[in-house]
Amino acid sequence: MPTFTPLSALAGGILIGLAAVLLLALNGRIAGVSGIAGGLLESIPGNRLWRWLFLAGLMLGAAAWVAAGGARPLPRPDFPHSALDLGGLLVGYGTALGSGCTSGHGVCGLARGSLRSLCATAVFVGVAAATTFVVRHLLGVS
Repeated sequence: MPTFTPLSALAGGILIGLAAVLLLALNGRIAGVSGIAGGLLESIPGNRLWRWLFLAGLMLGAAAWVAAGGARPLPRPDFPHSALDLGGLLVGYGTALGSGCTSGHGVCGLARGSLRSLCATAVFVGVAAATTFVVRHLLGVS
């Protein structure tokens, strides 16, 4: 397990906040990544380019991090791939159910003082803690 690196975490947090502020200031949109990606499935004219550009920026930012010598996050080879697949599907379902994801509610919604986002973020964190407990302590995957 990699050690905590406060400077890279601070830089990442600043970049996430800057991206959210710029998207809101320049485009009037909330930086909720699940909503941005989900909006690509809609057929609203003129509403796709900014979404593709935002998502491309996420991928290019990760590529720049790796190119600069940052560690590339990889799933553990001993972790069951079926659990990763199930987790991805459940996250997608949860973002649809909660009308947003951690970036929309946890970053942008909390910054706007949204009570709904506070509740959603509390549910995200609680479910994450419960999932970690179940996977590690009940299923024995460490």
